[in-house]
Amino acid sequence: MTAVQYIPAQPGEFSFEPSTLALLVIDMQRDFLLPGGFGESLGNDVGLLRTVIEPLAGLIAAARAAGITVIHTREGHLPDLSDCPPAKLLRGSPSQRIGDPGAFGRILVRGEYGHDIIDELAPLDGEVVIDKPGKGAFYATELSDVLARKGISSLLVTGVTTEVCVHTTVREANDRGFECLVVSDCVGSYFPEFQRVGLEMIAAQGGIFGWVADSAAVIGALTATVSTPAQ
Repeated sequence: MTAVQYIPAQPGEFSFEPSTLALLVIDMQRDFLLPGGFGESLGNDVGLLRTVIEPLAGLIAAARAAGITVIHTREGHLPDLSDCPPAKLLRGSPSQRIGDPGAFGRILVRGEYGHDIIDELAPLDGEVVIDKPGKGAFYATELSDVLARKGISSLLVTGVTTEVCVHTTVREANDRGFECLVVSDCVGSYFPEFQRVGLEMIAAQGGIFGWVADSAAVIGALTATVSTPAQ
């Protein structure tokens, strides 16, 4: 049996067993994070998302060293866009839409350069990569089956954007009975106000959706698991 570990967090300590914990890295893709990509074409400052890269790289390294399961997601669609409903495809008035030619290939289309994860956070061989057609990582994906197969009951949630794909995934996970901790400096938004409010909403009302802590607190706890023998 694995010893229970604790992470200082809001609204209170987050407890976990390393064998049942996974790090979920949401949509750290070139289309969203690289200058000249889809995110920037929408008028966003991608620099706000890129601040996540360094702390998240450190967290991923700590998770791997501790033997924690690491799972990555990518938002995107089949080349014929048959899994992209008109309600999503035609939303808003962007200069470029999903499936259009972009700086890094067809925008948010699976197999294109821009759809893949940025080099700094590239998955290792053997790490699970979930391709999702929606905002949430559970919708129309194999994520639930992967977590069940690995015996995962708790999630460290990271990635972009805080108020959209991260929040949607945490809400989905909460409804499915998972305990979620959102790592505050490892999630990012194009909108600073959304980042602040999005994090506050997670831990509000005694942790209505989960817990929030920074990467230093999480890494400290993961490092402790390496030196703590199983009970």
